[in-house]
Amino acid sequence: AAAAALGLLPLGKTQSPESLLDIAARKVAEKWPFQRVEERFERIPEPVQRRIVYWSFPRSEREICMYSSFNTGAEDPAAGPGGATAPGGA
Repeated sequence: AAAAALGLLPLGKTQSPESLLDIAARKVAEKWPFQRVEERFERIPEPVQRRIVYWSFPRSEREICMYSSFNTGAEDPAAGPGGATAPGGA
């Protein structure tokens, strides 16, 4: 309330601290792929798994576009990965 009175926060908006689960899951997701986490630890509680998976995905539109690009470098659009022609193609 004092921060809102000072004009630091919009009226009616309060900031709550991030949960320890979210902080830990975000740090894990930043360092390791989820597959490695699954291989390394025998039992991971489902809520922890969900938060790690959530934080594993990119946050910004730019990162989403970058990671969703399927450019293989092939010049022929009918060519598949490694330059192989797709079945049924010319």
